[in-house]
Amino acid sequence: MEDWTQTLGAGPLLGIAAVAVALILFLVIRVKLHAFLVLVIVSLLTAVATGIPAEFLVKTLVEGFGGTLGNVALLIGFGAVLGRLIESSGGAKVVAEKMVSIFGEKRAAFALGVTSLLLGFPIFFDAGLIVMLPIIFAVARRIGGKNLLLYGITAAGAFSVMHVFVPPHPGPVAASEFFGANLGVVLLVGLVIAFPVWYITGYLWARFANARNPLEVPNLFGQDDDEIANPPSAGLVVAIVALPLVLILMNTGLNALGSAGIVDKTQGWVHALRLIGESPVALLITVLVALVALGTARGEKGSALEKLVDGTLAQVASVILITGAGGMFGSVLRASGIGDALADTLSGWGLPVIFAAYIIALVLRVAQGSATVALVTTAGLLSPAVMSGGFSVVDTAAITLAAAAGSVFAGHVNDSGFWLVGRLMNMDVKTTLKTWTVQQAIQSVVGFVLVLVIYVVL
Repeated sequence: MEDWTQTLGAGPLLGIAAVAVALILFLVIRVKLHAFLVLVIVSLLTAVATGIPAEFLVKTLVEGFGGTLGNVALLIGFGAVLGRLIESSGGAKVVAEKMVSIFGEKRAAFALGVTSLLLGFPIFFDAGLIVMLPIIFAVARRIGGKNLLLYGITAAGAFSVMHVFVPPHPGPVAASEFFGANLGVVLLVGLVIAFPVWYITGYLWARFANARNPLEVPNLFGQDDDEIANPPSAGLVVAIVALPLVLILMNTGLNALGSAGIVDKTQGWVHALRLIGESPVALLITVLVALVALGTARGEKGSALEKLVDGTLAQVASVILITGAGGMFGSVLRASGIGDALADTLSGWGLPVIFAAYIIALVLRVAQGSATVALVTTAGLLSPAVMSGGFSVVDTAAITLAAAAGSVFAGHVNDSGFWLVGRLMNMDVKTTLKTWTVQQAIQSVVGFVLVLVIYVVL
């Protein structure tokens, strides 16, 4: 769309975006129209209202949909199959029993959250959550009661905190490059704030939300109530769950070593190891291992496993389509130029740099949905001021993470992650807004406050 220039200002574009969000909520919550249809319809109407030319309109919709699914569909598909294999083999139940026996029922949610924090260091938010969900659901079922949010939000919040604040995840890495921040210092500050941010906004918020919204654990991976004759050992299941994390960590580790000049990125063995450490490839390898270790090695026939895979993919098709449509809506808002218009408006506010980084990223996040776009746009806008401001290495790292904190604020219907979390946990839109959107808002605010303390004190 290089030949098209948006003529609407930030005010009209924000008004159109607000009406579009309100329409989505009305159609989904009150009219009860399926979310996939609603998102496609409103994306089309929003594209027309913001003046995207007719010749680019459908292309914009399709690219937004496909671009989101390119990142998510394989992860959801492979992750769901892996989860179903762990569940149907009895492995999830075995691991749940072991966790409860080690940590006790009262500390099981906390232990799951800490585990998710550790696993969230090398692995992206969506991939980590999908890999952990069968264990999360099994532990919640083992303890009993309507306790989905206690375990689900605790773990999801942990993966989100690590994804937002800690390199080598792409957001803080990209912002560090724009601001000229020392990546090691950004990593150190991110690790310092990660646990308290998660404890307040993940664990404590999950307890609060669960008490007010008791929800049953969904059957996304099936639920076998009958005793299974030869379940796998807990150690085997943990090893299978850890396999993609190890492969992905190898990828990110080699990337870091290559950037530091320690290894040569052009070597064939580096390319090969990085390839098998890409999230979709790592999950595919893990699924193949699980089919053997949890399937054929336990006497399951090929036809039974084929039916299991087919049934699992049918179950998650709706999750995939709705997530893609959520990405489509966010893509239309970005294509409309709302981010650029807002950035131009906000740049003249004259705020101290660390406050400007947080607020600009926050506004851009709420307006157009993508945390990455909000963060990169903010970093590009403020990089001259940061680079020439004479800030210390700690101050620059704090400014970088302030922008990261703003970029996660209150993910809602224009964010594909909102639909991913809501659908994986079988929550309706209203409940997802009350739980996950609020969690993301609190995570943003608490993260910024802690970063600001470091900025002021150090």
